[in-house]
Amino acid sequence: METSRSPVFERTNRKRVFSGIQPTGKPHIGNYLGALRLWVGAQEVHDCSFAVVDLHALTVPGAVRPAELPVKVREAAAIVLAAGVDPSRATLFVQSEVPAHAELTWLLSCVTPVGWLERMTQYKTKAAVQERASAGLLAYPVLQAADILLYRTDLVPVGEDQKQHVELARDVAQRFNRLFGEAFVVPEPWIGSGTARIMGLDDPTAKMSKSVGETRPGHAIGLTDPPEVIRRAIQGAVTDSAPAVDVATAGAGVRNLLAIYAGVTGEATEAIAARFNGRRYGKLKVAVADAVIASLEPLQRRFRDLMADPGELDRVLAAGAERSRGVAAVTLQRASALIGLVRR
Repeated sequence: METSRSPVFERTNRKRVFSGIQPTGKPHIGNYLGALRLWVGAQEVHDCSFAVVDLHALTVPGAVRPAELPVKVREAAAIVLAAGVDPSRATLFVQSEVPAHAELTWLLSCVTPVGWLERMTQYKTKAAVQERASAGLLAYPVLQAADILLYRTDLVPVGEDQKQHVELARDVAQRFNRLFGEAFVVPEPWIGSGTARIMGLDDPTAKMSKSVGETRPGHAIGLTDPPEVIRRAIQGAVTDSAPAVDVATAGAGVRNLLAIYAGVTGEATEAIAARFNGRRYGKLKVAVADAVIASLEPLQRRFRDLMADPGELDRVLAAGAERSRGVAAVTLQRASALIGLVRR
């Protein structure tokens, strides 16, 4: 695999893009259609940096066991590469291998009001199901802000449900810049146009979830699921009470299947409506399963090859971490100096 030095951190007229993937849960078709394909396209026109954010994985106790975390990190990196991210065009690294992420988080935590963090939707949702929420969970958005701001990021690819985190990063950057001087670029959220939000097969009113997919068979289409598992999950997907597809009045379950089909085939909405309107749900599900299996086959083949050669995968991540440490150090040094942590 090509690991030549990329121009990711040379300042050009191209935009800088940062995003991350957690090494927890089971990556699914929604992650692929909503994020990974956007990353692959972004690397062709922007300077991109992508991280396996293993420090974020620690904020939910029990999300991944310590002995399993190194394997999950490699799997997440392999998924990103198998989806088409090219380490000669973009930088891929592991968050914890760049200590500046944790260091800048502390500096930013000292200027971030607690009230900003307590109103974050993700914190309120996760804290509600934990017996006692950790300080790490509360500070999760500050770490996310540090991830983004270290690389002087212009654009952050996110779904609508993550937009609040980019807005907080903007608020933190502006507050720091106002208090101490210009240290950070103020990032913008980048929400891919035409990207459907993929919902759970068993509950099309809720977004497809990595964590739920690990514990509830039939909820998600895993990117590395065997064809028979994918077909079984789609066959069990919720549809409507009517006997056949009616595109004009389709419920959430049918719309979700049509969105998945559109996402993996690239067919226009009008063509899909003409193809499936009036057809029985069984026919729709067979067609969706066939399309998903065919779409994921190259990704799955590349994933298996990458996981079979962990040494090469680790070399890619080590090269990415080395490049990332260089640019992160510059940002951290400037922020540290502005806040007074440099002996004169």
